[in-house]
Amino acid sequence: MSTPIASRQLPEITGLLDILKQPAVILDASFRIQAANKAYRREFGENQPVHHRHCYEVSHHYAAPCSEAGEDCPLKSSQTSGQPQRVLHLHHSPRGQEHVDVEIFPIRNAKGEIIYFVEVMQSNHHASAKPSERGLVGRSPAFNRMLHLIERVAPSHANVLLQGESGTGKELVALALHEASTRAKGPFVPVDCSGLTETLFESELFGHEKGAFTGAHERTRGLVEAARGGTLFLDEAGDIPLGLQVKLLRLLETGTYRRVGGVEAIKADFRLVAATHRDLKSMMDSGQFRQDLYYRLSTFPIRLPALRERREDLPLLINSLLARVAGERQLAMHPSALDCLADYDFPGNIRELRNILERASLLCDGDVILPEHLPEECAETPPRPVTSTPFGPDLIPLDEVERRYLRWALIHANNNKRELAYRLGVSERTLYRKLEALQDSPVRKEI
Repeated sequence: MSTPIASRQLPEITGLLDILKQPAVILDASFRIQAANKAYRREFGENQPVHHRHCYEVSHHYAAPCSEAGEDCPLKSSQTSGQPQRVLHLHHSPRGQEHVDVEIFPIRNAKGEIIYFVEVMQSNHHASAKPSERGLVGRSPAFNRMLHLIERVAPSHANVLLQGESGTGKELVALALHEASTRAKGPFVPVDCSGLTETLFESELFGHEKGAFTGAHERTRGLVEAARGGTLFLDEAGDIPLGLQVKLLRLLETGTYRRVGGVEAIKADFRLVAATHRDLKSMMDSGQFRQDLYYRLSTFPIRLPALRERREDLPLLINSLLARVAGERQLAMHPSALDCLADYDFPGNIRELRNILERASLLCDGDVILPEHLPEECAETPPRPVTSTPFGPDLIPLDEVERRYLRWALIHANNNKRELAYRLGVSERTLYRKLEALQDSPVRKEI
């Protein structure tokens, strides 16, 4: 970076920041804030000067760049590529930690050299990193990857296919997509595709004319028509009858449909989100699902992580779900009960966790849920394979002791590196440096 030229151009660039309603800063190549607009100082400044402080210090409370704390650093990526970059991060704000969509743009001088970076932030209001009585809740890497994809596709008109195990919250994700889209003021219409016969499904989806079949005493509009101007959510799309898949494909290709018993082509106006727990590609191979329909549905696939893939979110989810199922009761989990749930794999995912907590709230007479209030399969979960000590009976070199201990500690902390650094009494930067050193060791696959 050419300092004299950059210094002369900085006032011109700085004057543009307050035009933006979103929090924005100008950064140099060493991550230092050279200017910040009012929105940034209000949202992330915490009544402290931000000039010349590192961006990661202000927004993340880190002592080192995001890339050294296990996160994607948009500035570093922009330096490498020379292109704008966009990521989803957790930032500190006056309301606590929040999901923030971060975009960074390189600023060049007349010679084409990058002299500064403009970073613009937009808080995500469709998911919470704190306990919440509604909507999506999470802060784990797996959850954040999913949320980033939601933010990417929501403003577009692309069809979205949500894939994941039963109970992972597909309808909540579909609703978040709707609320973050340009159709948020329109209706959100869910359709349960499972358990419907072909005739009934067609009538539900497209509606029917009077006299179309026995019992059709009047014209009835279908769910496609009800979703006009909004979002149509096809839940369990893998259960759509094969005969109806052709008609659904035609709807998506032409944007028109006919009511059952009707001849008039009606123009559809909806954004499609589909979801399934089935392996649609395998169903295509076996002839149970049309290939052309699959590619229509899966313009933008999003995989929802299972609960066992986001164990770091378990305390946050428990607090949120207890607030939803227990009403005004201020219920809490005893640490031993939390340990039982932490060791459980939740084959039914978040839906199963909700059911467990609702049952426990009914069995609990006080205000603390104990292990005896949990189902037997949770309360009797055997301990994890790695328990009391990471060392064997033989004397080993000290560097090997550290490697084994870090492996054991990481598993014991449920892979939560931020919490592990705190409990070990070291900085996150030091911990990540040590973990990086393990990547070439035999324990790599277990980290």
